Amino acid sequence: MDSAAIGWILLDRQGLIGHINPRAERILQLDAGRLLLSQPFGDVCPDPDLASSIRIARRQDRPQRLELHSGGHDLDAMVVPGRDGWLVVQLQSRRSLDAQLEQQERWVSDVAHELKTPLTALLLVGDSLAAQVNSQNARLVERLQRELLRLQELVGDLLELSRLENTLPGTASRAMVVDLPQLVEQVWTSVRPLADQRQIALELVAPAQLQLSGDNSRLHRALLNLFDNALRYSPDGGVVRVSLDRRGEWCQLSVADQGPGLSEEDLAHMFERFYRGDPSRARSKRIGSGLGLSIVQQIAVTHGGRIQASNHAEGGAVLEMILPGVVDTVSPG
Repeated sequence: MDSAAIGWILLDRQGLIGHINPRAERILQLDAGRLLLSQPFGDVCPDPDLASSIRIARRQDRPQRLELHSGGHDLDAMVVPGRDGWLVVQLQSRRSLDAQLEQQERWVSDVAHELKTPLTALLLVGDSLAAQVNSQNARLVERLQRELLRLQELVGDLLELSRLENTLPGTASRAMVVDLPQLVEQVWTSVRPLADQRQIALELVAPAQLQLSGDNSRLHRALLNLFDNALRYSPDGGVVRVSLDRRGEWCQLSVADQGPGLSEEDLAHMFERFYRGDPSRARSKRIGSGLGLSIVQQIAVTHGGRIQASNHAEGGAVLEMILPGVVDTVSPG
């Protein structure tokens, strides 16, 4: 830790400094000769936003990321909870981090672009073959087209996930007022053909109007992925239940299916990249990229929120997204 290129501070459960490396001392412009061990971190770095993130990380047992301004420098901070109440605060200059993120996104974009070109050509070849199939090779050509479409989806999802991971929490780039009940109806219209094939209905429980400030296109994508996941595990003739509720300045959005529910392994890993649950529990033959729920999680994080999963008492899985930025609406008259 002492030789690391980024700043590290270890805090015990009382918020006292257990260790601070030289890089963190330089970033925070602290006197290297000052005795810092066992000192309250709030006295050393009294930034209220960082103090709030530390409290949230302890309460929710989840990492928190934020931007800081200290000593005339823009910093990126990460607060990571550990065992027995210990926390790690990681500090890095935004200037160097921005350069790394730009380089990473540029690399991912270049790779995605290089993959898209041959994939598009192969899809055209597949379409040409499909027009000339016979009874002997029809199944092979169909499988070729299906796998090429899956690869195309995978490339797009990887590119979107990379962009999301390089966005700080609460910094949605195209924030606007979004009417959530209306957005739910719009997204369900997109998946209705898949739902109608298996007689799956939408049941929406929501106030007449619930608005928040967010990125409409990314919230649309999050709902689309949540619906796709629910449809994959819902039985034929089932119901996908969506509930919207306001909790102060926060919105609670839940999507519940009537499928077999989530295993302990699912609950522990379902938001990880490329994780797929037991295929025997899926009621649909469609196979996703394995990135859909990872994208939903990152969309929630970039809006300053989070997503969690559980099993419903009556059966089925429930995915719950908590989002800030609810907009107060005033009734006319």
